[in-house]
Amino acid sequence: MADIKQHKRVNDILLGPLERPALQWLAAHMPAWVNPDILTIIGILGSTVVFAGYCLTNLSSGFLWLASLGMVINWFGDSLDGTLARYRHIERPKYGFFVDHTTDAISETLVFLGIGLSPYIRFEIACLALIGYLLMCILVYVRTTVNGVFRISYAKIGPTELRVLVIIVNAVLYFVGNPVIALPFGRFTIYDLVGIVVAVALTAAFIVSTIIDATQMAKKGE
Repeated sequence: MADIKQHKRVNDILLGPLERPALQWLAAHMPAWVNPDILTIIGILGSTVVFAGYCLTNLSSGFLWLASLGMVINWFGDSLDGTLARYRHIERPKYGFFVDHTTDAISETLVFLGIGLSPYIRFEIACLALIGYLLMCILVYVRTTVNGVFRISYAKIGPTELRVLVIIVNAVLYFVGNPVIALPFGRFTIYDLVGIVVAVALTAAFIVSTIIDATQMAKKGE
């Protein structure tokens, strides 16, 4: 098993050339009283705003903008806490890894449940997508423990790109709506179909990756 202090962090995302300088600038200009723990709390508050925004869309679609604002707040806190710790050289590897990823699980659950409680997607479909997302998170954490490589991005897609995608979808929903499509096996909204694709893709990726990794480790006798 790899020592947590020696973990290699891989975050090769599409928006990296924009995000990394922005995070460094924010870390350099952050007031002294703001520490990584405060930013982690801000991240959770952001996901809570997302949850509330989606729930309130049952009253008005205008609350989609509140959900999008919550995504930005969540990005600010969740992405900057580790950057600030590294910038100030106050890293606590075990504590940081534990707190960051347990709070991530809370944030992800709030976001997906909020989406499921909105009028745009069936609750059960949102839960299936959440299960797929959490399965991939588990795979990432197990890989980190076994190989010492903490891979945040896959095919240049990471949490930041997913947040941007959600904000774009929210804008489309607000301006265009969420058409219902009649299929031979039922009636689904566009968001329902997106949720199904996400759930299937994440679950399939988890299963295939698990089999491939286990097979490779077995061949190496690890």
